[in-house]
Amino acid sequence: MDEIHRFNRAQQDGFLPVVEDGTVTLIGATTENPSFALNGALLSRCQVLVLHRLDDTALERLLGRAEAELGRQLPLSPDARATVRAMADGDGRYLLNMVEQIEALPVGSGPLDPAAVSELLAKRAALYDKDREEHYNLISALHKSLRGSDPDAALYWFARMLNGGEDPRYIARRLVRFAAEDVGMADPQALREALAGWEAYERLGSPEGELAIAQVVVYLGTAPKSNALYSAYGQARRSASDTGSLMPPAHILNAPTRLMKDLGYGRDYAYDHGEEEAFSGQNYFPDGMDRASFYRPTDRGFERAIGERLARWAKLRTERGG
Repeated sequence: MDEIHRFNRAQQDGFLPVVEDGTVTLIGATTENPSFALNGALLSRCQVLVLHRLDDTALERLLGRAEAELGRQLPLSPDARATVRAMADGDGRYLLNMVEQIEALPVGSGPLDPAAVSELLAKRAALYDKDREEHYNLISALHKSLRGSDPDAALYWFARMLNGGEDPRYIARRLVRFAAEDVGMADPQALREALAGWEAYERLGSPEGELAIAQVVVYLGTAPKSNALYSAYGQARRSASDTGSLMPPAHILNAPTRLMKDLGYGRDYAYDHGEEEAFSGQNYFPDGMDRASFYRPTDRGFERAIGERLARWAKLRTERGG
């Protein structure tokens, strides 16, 4: 079954009994990731063989076989031969299509150079589908390259996505997320830079605006990295879910009515701006809940100064019984 991923779930289920009892031997071909494209029951009864793109050595062997079949050498200079292999982009069938075009040239034509090959042959479009596996593979490669502080690799994957027809707005949106998740408070400016690049693209459009997004890629790739904010947010969400509906401590509640004042709302509240170092050290967690430490800054970038500040406040809080 060619393009087996095009069968819907019910149709795939129809294969199960005859595959299970051995009535048929199912051989399916798909360009999609079977983990996403096939249902688990059918996949568990199959052996998955991954066919990789042809490397340069394999493409040259294929060229040699084609020439043996033709009975003559193709009119290509060594550099032009390398260009043909590069244009095939790992696709043997596309390579043979180009061989047929070159073979159709009049006998006696001089060797083609790379420029002549490029003019004669249409370049194969890069393998990319904006809503399939390659889309997610490349954005993952971009994200991981940025996290690994490799702006050159990040620029490469950014260019690959653009060449494949990706919407630059999608990339800009993912860069904003990266700025908050992987740079965070190590460089708070990163989030503003990501938003500014996105806005610049919206104002300029393609292709001029793509340079602004490229600037964001380089900025994020070279920025100090920290996921402390991302981790702290996740821990705070889990804690808020676990503790349910605990009330804030009474001393930090406003008391707009007489009844609220009688109930102790706002009593003994210390106005931090009026305290030494503008820090009272009071408790702001719910009564009955132990103090939690969610945000733990790293010693990278701006977070180093934040860590020193938090350490000072923790010392004052202990001294003042907060």
